[in-house]
Amino acid sequence: MQTLSINGQDQVVDVPEDMPLLWVLRDVLGLTGTKYGCGIAQCGVCTVHLDGKAVRSCVLPVSNAVGHQITTIEAIGQTPVGQAVQSAWLAHEVVQCGYCQSGQIMAAVALLQTHPEADDQQIVNGMSGNMCRCATYTRIRAAIKSVSKA
Repeated sequence: MQTLSINGQDQVVDVPEDMPLLWVLRDVLGLTGTKYGCGIAQCGVCTVHLDGKAVRSCVLPVSNAVGHQITTIEAIGQTPVGQAVQSAWLAHEVVQCGYCQSGQIMAAVALLQTHPEADDQQIVNGMSGNMCRCATYTRIRAAIKSVSKA
């Protein structure tokens, strides 16, 4: 049994220590906003926050998340930066198919929490490794830039 702090609430789970956090979130706890992409931490689709830092949940053993604050896409709008990013996503019509967008938003929020006035290079670096098969990168950058200016 392990206790995880997810979106401000403690959750007790009975899973193997090496089970990836992604599967605990999706299959055990029913938090399906975090998606499976590649399974090797290369695409960013599974991004969640661990103590405010963007991490890939597909390769993070659940035992490494114990004792940390986990935030998923389901709760990111409860923070001012998260709410601003979600609003910018809508204003800039970022979403096309939408599959990667929870990971994109989680990465963008983590970036803006550390660099509230992110410049173009910081945005490119901060979003590096988050793939979008629909290629909405220009709209993603514009949405992030609009929040960084606000």
